[in-house]
Amino acid sequence: MPKPWYRWQNGVLILEIRVQTRASHNEITGARGERLKIRLTGPPVDGKANSQLLKYLATLCGVRRNQVTLISGARNRDKRIAIESPKTLPAGIDPPEL
Repeated sequence: MPKPWYRWQNGVLILEIRVQTRASHNEITGARGERLKIRLTGPPVDGKANSQLLKYLATLCGVRRNQVTLISGARNRDKRIAIESPKTLPAGIDPPEL
């Protein structure tokens, strides 16, 4: 059963994320309400945390960095991310139904 923090749209994984910056290491800490919480080591300055988030998700999902897009939330802790054709999925995300 899908969780409220992700959905599939034509092979693209859409994630609703809450980011915590300046953590000791990068990690997914799990679902918090209707968002997936991700901790990042980068500071929320000059887009560094956003860039780090996109790189982290690209590595986690086995895709190139240009396949991960920040849809909304560039200046907020709450973000919406699109990942095109992820090769691997984070825990708790089911593959799309065919």
